[in-house]
Amino acid sequence: MQDPMLEPLTGVQNSNTGNKGSLKHTPPALARLERLRGVRASYQRATQKQNGKGWLANVPWITWIVTLVTCGLWCITAYQVALHAGAQSWRDVLASVFSNSENGDVLLAFGAKYNPAIIQGQYWRLVTPIFLHANILHLGLNMLNFFILGPIVERIFGHIRFALIYLLTGIASALASFVFAPQEISVGASGAIFGLVGAYSIFILAHRLAFRHGGITALAWLILVIGLNLALGFVIPNVDNYAHVGGLLSGCLLGWFFTPFYRVTIQDGQPVLADAHSLKRRWPLALLTIVLTVLIAIIAIHFVGG
Repeated sequence: MQDPMLEPLTGVQNSNTGNKGSLKHTPPALARLERLRGVRASYQRATQKQNGKGWLANVPWITWIVTLVTCGLWCITAYQVALHAGAQSWRDVLASVFSNSENGDVLLAFGAKYNPAIIQGQYWRLVTPIFLHANILHLGLNMLNFFILGPIVERIFGHIRFALIYLLTGIASALASFVFAPQEISVGASGAIFGLVGAYSIFILAHRLAFRHGGITALAWLILVIGLNLALGFVIPNVDNYAHVGGLLSGCLLGWFFTPFYRVTIQDGQPVLADAHSLKRRWPLALLTIVLTVLIAIIAIHFVGG
């Protein structure tokens, strides 16, 4: 699946071609032309790499799994919220759901980010909030954004890198909320979704020469989307913008480390395009990233908990 907003160049024009069709390149112009071709080849390989690998490779199954788990947990918590509100029948349950009822005690029981509990050793609360939502509106907005962006990013980054980025940026967003909004009880996938936006932005930035106008239009569109969502966080009550910013910044960082970028290498005497940032090549960096996330969490918990 390719984002129609980000249509790449269909060709590279030679600005040094004279009226008589002569090709006279200065060394800088030739280097730039080669760079354009290399970036365009990388973009095409990254967006089309699953073609011909079977239907399973083309299915964004991590996106589906995350969506099903998230929606399943919401069904359980929504039912519990309705019971706490005194629901006696399925009609009462549905009325509670569609009235956007929520209950902080239920969310706490299922693993919401709650600083006192984390400080006391319930460290899983830095992970579980990614899959919890307060009400049907909260769930619907997040899953809509996730299902629009998720398949695109998963196709480009691959299943494992996609899962790694989603989980680590979700944890980073919870840590940001833990440090900067210690009084808030926080749930939601929006921090991890902002992480995907950050990683996707780095992919576009790395391949900006493959887009019309040097990628300015594509990057401006993403900046607008990010800015509008952050601005809404200042207007709508109970929105944790610290989590959003934490997810976005960590997504940009992970995108810088792991965004697919293909270069020509020689294998068995033949030139092939190989991903310089694949996990096969950068697995030590992936492990280091996980270890650093754990260390940052330990430091944050010690700092906030005193």
